[in-house]
Amino acid sequence: MTSTHHRTDVGPGVGVLRSSALTLFLSLAAHCSGPQAKGLCPGGTDASRADLWASANRSQLQGFWCQPASQLPRDQLSALIRRLASLQVPLQAWQLGCLANLASRCGLQDDFMLHPPSLLLFYNLSQVRADDCRAFIRRAAQGDLELLDHLPDQRVALRRAALACLAAPLPRLRASDLQLLGVLVCDMDASSIATADPHVLENLQCCPQLTADQRIALNSLLAGGRTQLGPPGSWTVEKLQALGPLATYISPHLWAQVQEAVGLGFFHSVVAACRTGRLSRHEARRFVSSFLESKAKPVSSGHRLRTGQACIRGHITAATLQDDLFLVRYDCGQLESCLDSRVLTANLDPLLQHPLPVECQRVVKAKLTQIYPGGLPEAQLRLITSLVYLYSGAEIGRWNITSRDTVVALLASDVALENQTEAVLQKFLDHNGTVSSALLLAIGGARLCWMSPQQIQTIRPQELRLAGALDISSCPQSRKDVLYTKAQEAFGSSRTPAAYYRLMRPYLGGAPVEELRQLAQANISMDIDTFTGLNPRVLQSLDVSTVIALLGPNVGDLQKARSHPALRSWLRSLSSSALGQLGLDTEHAGPTGSAHATSGLPSTTPQAPHLAHTSGLPGNTAQASTSGSLWTPLGYLPLAVALPSSLLWLLHWGTSGPAPHCSPGTCTLGSVDVTASGWLGSQGSGAGKTGMLGAAVCPLGLRGRL
Repeated sequence: MTSTHHRTDVGPGVGVLRSSALTLFLSLAAHCSGPQAKGLCPGGTDASRADLWASANRSQLQGFWCQPASQLPRDQLSALIRRLASLQVPLQAWQLGCLANLASRCGLQDDFMLHPPSLLLFYNLSQVRADDCRAFIRRAAQGDLELLDHLPDQRVALRRAALACLAAPLPRLRASDLQLLGVLVCDMDASSIATADPHVLENLQCCPQLTADQRIALNSLLAGGRTQLGPPGSWTVEKLQALGPLATYISPHLWAQVQEAVGLGFFHSVVAACRTGRLSRHEARRFVSSFLESKAKPVSSGHRLRTGQACIRGHITAATLQDDLFLVRYDCGQLESCLDSRVLTANLDPLLQHPLPVECQRVVKAKLTQIYPGGLPEAQLRLITSLVYLYSGAEIGRWNITSRDTVVALLASDVALENQTEAVLQKFLDHNGTVSSALLLAIGGARLCWMSPQQIQTIRPQELRLAGALDISSCPQSRKDVLYTKAQEAFGSSRTPAAYYRLMRPYLGGAPVEELRQLAQANISMDIDTFTGLNPRVLQSLDVSTVIALLGPNVGDLQKARSHPALRSWLRSLSSSALGQLGLDTEHAGPTGSAHATSGLPSTTPQAPHLAHTSGLPGNTAQASTSGSLWTPLGYLPLAVALPSSLLWLLHWGTSGPAPHCSPGTCTLGSVDVTASGWLGSQGSGAGKTGMLGAAVCPLGLRGRL
């Protein structure tokens, strides 16, 4: 979680963001600072007073935290969800999962048309009424399916529910069916795509990536001439541009059938879109490679890229590199022959703005090695982000990296691989560089996965606290273990288990079994996204009662993730009675079975609140109140405790007063702690995928023109 200590290197917008969050929390704290406070406080609502959180802006709401929100009365929770939708607030999978459970618990699922589309992806499908099926699927299909990466069974269930809404098996998907299915078509098999109504192209534009079989089906569909583009020979630049990134999957065979002027015109638009950032470099390179392959003359392998071949096209100049058709006129062989060292060093940036095929990238790297045998100058390093993956650790060892900006330029993209990350950071550290919070935020949590354990140890706890929740879900287990230990240094002094969990959540993939058992006793209600990221070996050591206590009201989400690799072997080891305790039937305990609950989905009824035993956890010196509740709700806390965790580094946390009873209108998800974790969270880099709430990730129609 981010701190409010003044930093000059965090970024221009962070100070404003923290200031607005502080203003909101001061208002919330003042509003909820005494026993008579209402509104956000668990004691009930006051219709005569405006909801303070209703004025929270999009960035503030992005820090949504489920535990404090669970204390909101039903009508305020409903209004909060609607505001999240209207402001299109991007939330992560772990936030959406618990929010969906809370909405279901409060009976709000029937208001799904006013809820964020991505939130619908996490809803209990067994609670969707048959009469609402088509409307529900239509809206859910505007969400981001990638958010369900850790919930494979829920993703399958959505597709099955969508097809069930069509009422009967169909020989082919009609245009009206496609309107209903939306982004769910991205999970359809290739045969369904190849035989679908031509409007399926609009659905496929929503897919972040097509499988190999889907690409074949797409090209088959385009080759048949049934789409709005017509047969390849009749394609126009405008029609191809209307395909957006989908056009980058067109095969060389089809490009060979396109009129030359049309192909060149589209090539020009792709390069222009890549240069201005409207098309990713990866997508542009995919198109360029396919298009150039369609134009290449057959040659023997011995004639490919021969060193010393004559420059036929003419020497490359600065003006030549400004031509969007440069790669059409200069293949990689001519690039090697016609580009001299002086022009390359003076025009490296404009050259690398072109989406060079891999073979051409290797030509440029070889030339740079000849020009700078002792290693690239630091000024040039900031320009070669698209080439960094080609350099070995030994080659990087000859570089001179003294600036954080150079590290960011080299590592902020997705090009650098594991060896490059460690080598680049080491050169920076060798020159007395430090891994600051700003650097961590700039290069992203995934880079932590590729730092050596020794480099991770150089991160000061304060810097990790300032960086906040970094996504390390892609890390190998060995790195998760090291990062967990480092995070313990940064966050281990948290005063309450809930505050501790909030800060440590992204790093619990390296937690030992003892800590998970202690967290289970503390009623922290772990989300399923975090649960599936636990160490699989540690997970095997947890018994059913511990898992039920650990997940709390989220235990029903096991149904949605039953086929997740981290859960398969654990579920297979359980007895029938244990599976029954989890609300899972005993017929499909294996890794490939189609999971379903004994009656609908598993119950999301929260476990009965109990006094948490926190020996070994932060806050173990706290005393339980006379009411039997270990922590005190937000409305009865001093101002310092009501502040967000990003501000609490400046203050001492504490608790006071007995816990009040929640009003009947408050839908709680069990015993939760809201003392040290306001419902706005860190504005730092978040863990997990993010869904744009309220907005269709790709509304049916054009995703973007080239």
